[in-house]
Amino acid sequence: MDITRYKCERRKLIEENIVYYSSIIFAIFVLICGLFFRQRLEEVVSISYNLIINKFSWVYCSLMLIFFFFCIWIVFSKFKNVKLGDDDSKPEFSNLTWFCMLFSAGIGIGLVFWGVAEPLTHYINPLNLQGGSEAAKKFAFTKSFLHIGISAWACYSVLALAIAYMHFRRKKPILISSLLIPIIGEKGSAGIVGKIVDIFTVLATIAGIVTSLGMGTLQINSGLNYLFNIPDNNKVKIIIITIITILFLISACTGVNKGIKILSNTNMFLAALLLLMATLIGPFGDMINNLFIGLKGYTVELLTTNNNIFVKGDWYGKWTIFYWGWWIAWAPSVAIFIARVSKGRTIKEFIMGVLFVPAGFCIVWMNVFGTLGINAPMNIGVKAIEKVETALFMIFEAYPLGGLMSIIAIVLLFTFFVTSADSATYVLAMITSNGKLNVKNSKKIVLGIMQSAVTMVLLFVGGLTMVQNTSIIMALPFGIIMLIAIIAFTKELYKVECKMENK
Repeated sequence: MDITRYKCERRKLIEENIVYYSSIIFAIFVLICGLFFRQRLEEVVSISYNLIINKFSWVYCSLMLIFFFFCIWIVFSKFKNVKLGDDDSKPEFSNLTWFCMLFSAGIGIGLVFWGVAEPLTHYINPLNLQGGSEAAKKFAFTKSFLHIGISAWACYSVLALAIAYMHFRRKKPILISSLLIPIIGEKGSAGIVGKIVDIFTVLATIAGIVTSLGMGTLQINSGLNYLFNIPDNNKVKIIIITIITILFLISACTGVNKGIKILSNTNMFLAALLLLMATLIGPFGDMINNLFIGLKGYTVELLTTNNNIFVKGDWYGKWTIFYWGWWIAWAPSVAIFIARVSKGRTIKEFIMGVLFVPAGFCIVWMNVFGTLGINAPMNIGVKAIEKVETALFMIFEAYPLGGLMSIIAIVLLFTFFVTSADSATYVLAMITSNGKLNVKNSKKIVLGIMQSAVTMVLLFVGGLTMVQNTSIIMALPFGIIMLIAIIAFTKELYKVECKMENK
């Protein structure tokens, strides 16, 4: 009898932790491939990337359009006043703290990394245009705003909204598999189909994390090398990742209401300080002019040109498709985190807050730092984009207080690195614990070390290109899961809320 009970309990334990064990197996597999089969790993990733870019780029573009139009529809729908929670529930965090958490979890490192580098690269090397021209300037800001604006946050919004609704209002586990309950039922969600969905969620999350952590490591190391002549090599990168891993594990283990909340507020303060300094030392008139030029082009791009989903070519693969893949890969961790901190808000309040406030800040950021880059001497700009990790620091050097701003930027990269990783670690721990909000710190530590180890391997195997391509590849299956989740969520809204309305 005892043996039977032991076997039963052991089987139950394995079933409950199948997603956790699968993620560890995947990480070990990647580590082994990176350490002992480096060339083969590069080949597989390269072949997969080229196949997706040539055959399935339209899927990414279609998904991003669907996410955007779904957000617009639901904010004007009859469901706009439905609360994410019980009808009498109140928000857990103030609006300011909520915005800080959204921003820090959703885009931090990427904004600092590409703030100068992307607009400057598009300005000097625009697609089918003459570099350095007025047309190139419009192209630079239009594409920069498109890649980091509303589309990215629409991707986060739709998934986070569905998760928050199903968890706080329908009392389901805070898992992506829970979103499929309206289609496959409770049993299917808790069974093998649900486990497969959650495993893909973990893999996509790891891909998104690796991309951001890889970029952050490269830029921190490059900045330290540029400013203080600290060697730019793998040994220093390992030290950087190790230090930050310790910091984000401490933050993740203290929970949302302590470490993550404090660091998120610190992030926003440093980001606002750096943005203010850049605005004061830069050509303010040109910033305003570029903002209107970019917004005009962005509006047209978002509503018309961007509807061409059949974009092809190396440029779109390196930029637009990379961004769409990156946002989709980041979506599970960011969405679950956003859902976790959004209880008590109405659907309209949620969409307006998540979709427009962080996107507006990102657009202003790209405009200010992009203007600094474009207005710097052309010879400096050309040299800066030769190594995008260093572009920010090279451009700062061309302006007053550039050294101080570079130091603030490195500190901001550290804090963004920590908040991105700690929120992702917290989310991974929840996913691998069947959606439990209170997760053992031991599991957070294992998952945190795992994602840092994978970042190191992919970074050393193929650098920035490897981590970017990995993100694009893993985003494809999860993007399809997101589409199914939206359909299921819409079905649930009509089934439940309309029924309650008619009572």
